[in-house]
Amino acid sequence: MLAAILWDQDPILAHLGPVTLRWYGLLFMSGFVVGTFVLTHIYRSEKVSPRWVDVITIYMLIGTIVGARLGHVLFYEPDILLKNPLEVFMIWHGGLASHGATIGILFACWLFARNNKFDYLWVLDRIVIVVGIGGALIRLGNLMNSEIVGKPTDVPWAFVFPRDTEHLKPARAGQTFPAGSVTVKTAQGRDGELEVATTPVVGPLSAPANVAVPRHPTQIYEALFCVVLVSLLYAIWNRRKDHTPRGLIFGLFVVLLFSQRFLGEYLKENQVDFENGNLFNQGQLLSIPLVLVGIWVLLRAGKNPENPYGYAPRDLGQEEAE
Repeated sequence: MLAAILWDQDPILAHLGPVTLRWYGLLFMSGFVVGTFVLTHIYRSEKVSPRWVDVITIYMLIGTIVGARLGHVLFYEPDILLKNPLEVFMIWHGGLASHGATIGILFACWLFARNNKFDYLWVLDRIVIVVGIGGALIRLGNLMNSEIVGKPTDVPWAFVFPRDTEHLKPARAGQTFPAGSVTVKTAQGRDGELEVATTPVVGPLSAPANVAVPRHPTQIYEALFCVVLVSLLYAIWNRRKDHTPRGLIFGLFVVLLFSQRFLGEYLKENQVDFENGNLFNQGQLLSIPLVLVGIWVLLRAGKNPENPYGYAPRDLGQEEAE
């Protein structure tokens, strides 16, 4: 019987001359590509010109990247601002925070709505459907990077992440480990990328080693949750479309997504050392106000008699909508 899944996926998809194509980057951008098709369908169904999809996608792309990067620096590594401020702009070094991306998206959508005479909550009610798609793909990107791993577990679907060198367990000779564990030796390849060699642990260790143990594949948990959430939100929108109560879909998205994030953090390893020993980690603390905002929006959804459904320019001809 399989004790655990050994996940030794190379995060690099291909080398194209001087360009290195990574799985994370491909999946990150795929969220925007897939999202434009879905949002175009939504806008057409409500007689809103799909030309607005191109416009809001630019706002979203900038808001997501800037917000995610600044969020990571401010929430998890503020010392970067003192040690090397230019590091803030080096997103290829890694470090994007989903809570920061959320703030960036909220601000980008506000700018888009203000500049183009859309109702803000109307925009958010539609955009969160495609944000959920992007969230699922980004979590798969985290899986390809062997990052944001879960805590050790003995569940039969556990993953072993030998490339997650941050959470390898230093072990002494004679120690025993759960079935599925592997010893890990790392080296730097000629291209500067990490190379790993693994050996299954059978019985007590014969010599000191670094060991990767089975862990919760929390990236997959969150990706699957996003798929379920998108399905739910799309079903709600598809039933009512332009008569969807203003704020309903956005409120549900925020409450459900960040409630899951709060609870899911109990299965994850902390991302930074200062979280160790705290009652709640940084991800949980940042999720609480977003859940409260979502509840507030839900309680008010569709209750403004002068604007129960939100508004957008209905600038698509009847023949184009069909």
